[in-house]
Amino acid sequence: MDLLSYAKFPFLRDAAEYVKDQGVTLEDLLTHQAYRGARARGKARAIDALEHGVVQLRPMATEGDRLEEILSYPMARMYVSGVNERFLTRRYALAEGVTMYERLEREEMDVVEEVAYQLDVAASRDDGSLRMHFSDYLRYTSRMRSKEWKLVNTEVKRGYVHLPQLRFARVLQQALQDRLESELPLPVDETILRALDEDIRELRDRAVIMRERYKAEDFGKVSVENFPPCMKHFIGMAQAGENLPHSARFALVSFMHHIGLSSEEILNLFAVSPDFDASKTKYQIDHITGETSGTEYTPPECTTMKSYGICFEPDSLCENPKAKVKHPLSYYRIKNRPLRSRAAPSSRSSGPSARR
Repeated sequence: MDLLSYAKFPFLRDAAEYVKDQGVTLEDLLTHQAYRGARARGKARAIDALEHGVVQLRPMATEGDRLEEILSYPMARMYVSGVNERFLTRRYALAEGVTMYERLEREEMDVVEEVAYQLDVAASRDDGSLRMHFSDYLRYTSRMRSKEWKLVNTEVKRGYVHLPQLRFARVLQQALQDRLESELPLPVDETILRALDEDIRELRDRAVIMRERYKAEDFGKVSVENFPPCMKHFIGMAQAGENLPHSARFALVSFMHHIGLSSEEILNLFAVSPDFDASKTKYQIDHITGETSGTEYTPPECTTMKSYGICFEPDSLCENPKAKVKHPLSYYRIKNRPLRSRAAPSSRSSGPSARR
């Protein structure tokens, strides 16, 4: 693989070997003026993960650009480790995974195969298609609840699962996410923390803001007609007595909790499910809403929903670039705004110091 490939996929072992061959030391990377751009780019990777769920593309026309991009990856890992906040770690792992997936869409098959090899996925080509060992397939699709990912719905020959390139890349996305979540946070010593102190504090503050963003929202009167298409789809499945994938249940419960439904109202929604168990379902709801877990979970963002295969029938608002809808709660807030504007003003929303 060449330097451009290392820049596109900086998590590769070969990319790390390339940096080693360049003689770049940790001290240089943290303090030398020549690597200021790499430090800034590393911080930008972490911010992109928080705010966009994907690492934004940048020009990589020169060798200097490509080396800077490669070095930004270990920098981002140090920033995330310095913050040591699980919310940021998980979002960073997801963003790097999604970014890799989007880039693999446009790569030649031999590049996809090499990326799989360096992620320790047993993969090869056969008659012009990609295949991976069924054990790797099962390991990395275990959290994908959509029926299409079930092993019985795939083509298996002699212990290998044959997949189109996009689906193969999606499994590799999960492999990278799992690796990053298991590796981070890295142990960071005082030298690193001192060198990156100001940026780490900024990233920690940004992570707190993102995590808390939806907790204090006042969404007004609940209006099902203003639900995003994915949530309408989940409700339709529940009311039809269909089993929802775990990821869909989690998204629906956390969504309804944040728009103001009580745990009892949420519980009643699942009462018609064929596998309904009142005590088990209540336990799950109480865990997601923070009653028993101490953590009040928010729904996954749209990029995460897509990666889990539970984004259904996106409408014109979902796909409107001007609206910038990146989260089910953002969709609902926008659609529900006319109802809120007709409501009588309250003391909390009046005056120049109002939150909105």
